[in-house]
Amino acid sequence: MVDDATPPELACVVLAHSDPQQVHRLIEALDPFPVFLHVDARATTDTFEAITAGIPDRATVLRRKATAWATFGAVEAEIEGYRAATAHDGITHVVLLSGSDYPLASIAEIRETLRAHRGFSLGPVAPLPYKEWGRTGGFDRLRYRHWAVGKRMLRLPIPRRLPRDVRFAGGSSSKILAVEHARALVAAYDANPDLVAFWRRTWSSDETFVNSILSTPRFVPGWQEHHVNSPLWWINWAGARKKSPPFVESEFLPSLLKRRWDDEQPLSFLFARKFATGISTPVMDELDEKFGLRPGARRTGR
Repeated sequence: MVDDATPPELACVVLAHSDPQQVHRLIEALDPFPVFLHVDARATTDTFEAITAGIPDRATVLRRKATAWATFGAVEAEIEGYRAATAHDGITHVVLLSGSDYPLASIAEIRETLRAHRGFSLGPVAPLPYKEWGRTGGFDRLRYRHWAVGKRMLRLPIPRRLPRDVRFAGGSSSKILAVEHARALVAAYDANPDLVAFWRRTWSSDETFVNSILSTPRFVPGWQEHHVNSPLWWINWAGARKKSPPFVESEFLPSLLKRRWDDEQPLSFLFARKFATGISTPVMDELDEKFGLRPGARRTGR
């Protein structure tokens, strides 16, 4: 249990699968927060060894699972990250990051945001039906069994019964959870193998499983009253509809530095996606300078 006098401490669960240099840079930028690093089991041995080589003592490498796009493997890795993070002493919040994310705020501002929201989780969650998810509001993701082959959907067009007493919800997998909510989520995962089995065949389960469990009072009491429904990630989805956002290049820097889409946004963005070594390096250099990230690395010219 974390008392009110404890300074806020953020545990960072990072799901990575490629670009070792970028993952190392992200871990450096998160200093001094503890990191719980998961590397996709489908990554080659060389990639895994390159990602995990030389990481600092504050980073813990998690047991690997296959985390193919739109599959339940990403949920399993997320849950195991929360399990490890919530066992760490002094944690008040846990953030889920991809290996291609990067901070869009100083460590001091991130801590101040957590201090102002002690006991609260942060991130956008919408009850289903969610109009942005098509004609059924996202219920087609749940009502039919799905398989992902590459980045293609296979759907069995035979409807199935939905679990009872669940408040279905959806949204981004990117979020910051209060440690109490993360623990309740892990407990619900462990105690409900029937729900886990059901969600294994849903489409993009990382966008509905956790959000539905959090939104269901019997699993996470008090969630509705202790949740700030505000986006915390700058992600550029402009242009043609795609399955993933483009990499951040220098042209996006002015938008990044605004840190809000509009004046009505409750909180400024704390993170951004999606970065890659080479393509995004000049932008990350600017963010390091602006927000005081990686001071040791900048002094040595890394």
